[in-house]
Order: sequence, then C-alpha cells, then structure tokens
Amino acid sequence: MKPLLYVFATLLLFSSCNSRSDTSSTDLPNDLKIAYNVLLNEEEDDYEIFVMNLDGSEKTNICNSKGVDWVYYAYDDKLYFLSDRDTCYRCYFLYEMDANGDNVRKITNFRLRDSWLGSRKNGEEFIVNPHKSVDSVFYIINKNGEILSKLATGLPYASDPYFSPDGTQVVFRGAKAKFKKDSGYLDELYIINDDGSDLHQLTSYPTSDTTAKWHNYHAGPPRWNTSTNLITYNSTQRNKNRLFSIKPDGSDNQQITADSVYAAWHDVAGNWIVHDGKVPFNDQRDNYDIYLSNGATTHRLTTDSLYQQAPVFVRFLK
Repeated sequence: MKPLLYVFATLLLFSSCNSRSDTSSTDLPNDLKIAYNVLLNEEEDDYEIFVMNLDGSEKTNICNSKGVDWVYYAYDDKLYFLSDRDTCYRCYFLYEMDANGDNVRKITNFRLRDSWLGSRKNGEEFIVNPHKSVDSVFYIINKNGEILSKLATGLPYASDPYFSPDGTQVVFRGAKAKFKKDSGYLDELYIINDDGSDLHQLTSYPTSDTTAKWHNYHAGPPRWNTSTNLITYNSTQRNKNRLFSIKPDGSDNQQITADSVYAAWHDVAGNWIVHDGKVPFNDQRDNYDIYLSNGATTHRLTTDSLYQQAPVFVRFLK
C-alpha cells in the first residue's frame, strides 16, 4: 500500500484494551479510513465491504451486492477486492472501487484463488494468485488485468503474495505439501525475486509446538512494511493466534501482540496496527471484531455480533 504502510518501529507488545473508540489523539492522517469485511447474512453467504472512520464511527456498507465481496488490498484511495458477483458461486475475480464504493471496475477476466495480493510501481502492477483451474504460478498484471509476467515458486503450495517495498522481491506463504490436510504440510513464509530466482524460506515454525490445528496458520498472510523493512504475519503458537514480525533476512523474529489478544489478519499505518480478533483472547463471543492499536492502547471499533475481519487502511478523498 502506498505510503500507508509506513512505520512499525515503535510497536510494543499490546498491553491494554480500551473499549471506547476515542482515537482523536492518533498520529494517523485524517484522510485515512478503515475498510473491512462483514458476514452480513450467513445463510446466504453474503459478505459485504464496510468502511468506517478511525474512531469506529460512520460504519457504511459500500458494496450492497449479494454474494461474496472481500477486500484484500488498498492503494491510496482505491480498494481491491475479490468477488463472485455476476458469476458462479465463489468463483472469484479481481475488482477495483473507490473508497466510498463508487466506480466499481472488473480487472481480471481469469479466475483467482481466495488469496491476498499486493502492488508495486505506484499501484500500476499487481501480483495475484490465479485459481488452480487457470494456472499454478503467480501472475504479475497491470491495472487492466493484462498478464505481464508469471512467477513460479517451485513449491507445491504458494499463496498470499506481497511485493517488497522496492518491488523486486515477493514474500508469500508456501508449503512443501499441496493441501493443508496432507502429511507434512507446514506453511511458512518464503521470499523470492520477481524473476523467480533465489527462493528461500523466511520463517521456521517451532518444531516443539504441536498446538496449531490443520486449519490454523503456521505463518499467515504477510505484510511488508515500507519504512521499517519488517515483515509482519500471524501465527498460531502455544494454542494462541498472535502477530509476529521478522526481518527479510530471517533474523529478529518476535511476537508483537500480547498473549491476551487474539489477532489475525491485519494492516499497518504509522505507529498503528488494525486487525481482527478478540480481546481478551478467551472471549466467548462467536464472532470477530476490528481493533486499532499503537502498542500502548487498543481500541475496539466494532461491537456487534457480526463477523468483521481483514481490515485495511484506505485514503478517503473528498
């Protein structure tokens, strides 16, 4: 994301949770909002994209389209989302729209996997994960969905690609077994050059930890911070789902959210991180909410019984 993925330098372990939504003292730009995904109707499998202010006010459904709309990325004032609108059930294609929901535009004419994505060159190029019926490699495409190049990782499983700040490398989730239930499946973060060279494993899940179930992340979808050059990801360790950071060379791997906080999909801007999850961790509510934290304070921004997940920061130009 454009200079939204700034600094993560002062992130500390989350130490408190504040249920009020007063974020007036944040150092975030006042033109930022938070876009996030909401399971509006479980029976109809209707996921909608909402946008709200940094203090949790003015929550607005900007999609209002039956089916699955799921935002995975934002660049400047544009949101990029997968949708099965106008096609078969859970057949995903990439779309773009303004932060207020206007100017919806279909980008790809080929089907995509349910995967995170990223961009480079000032939002002119994207890296996406085509559906297995289309191809088994990542595609680098332009804003019109035209394929510029293909990136083969050589791994049986690869998903959730994200460009490095300079656009020359890609970090992604990979595994040496194809399916999550296969023997030996262990998803880790890998880095590869954009020409397919120098593939190397970045994370190493603790060998003594057996608490992650088959459906949990060992290393979840990564974000690569443009200012600190840190890569952040979520992982289930010691039976708790937390956020971690690691340097691109694989050093200084550390937990960055406290054990009291369930944190999963996330985005960063300034000294702040927005994520879905639960606070406290053992909260028995059967849903997820959106939280905003700077390490010292954590603000719960959604409070209803709906599933609200995978938030991203987006600029809102008036």
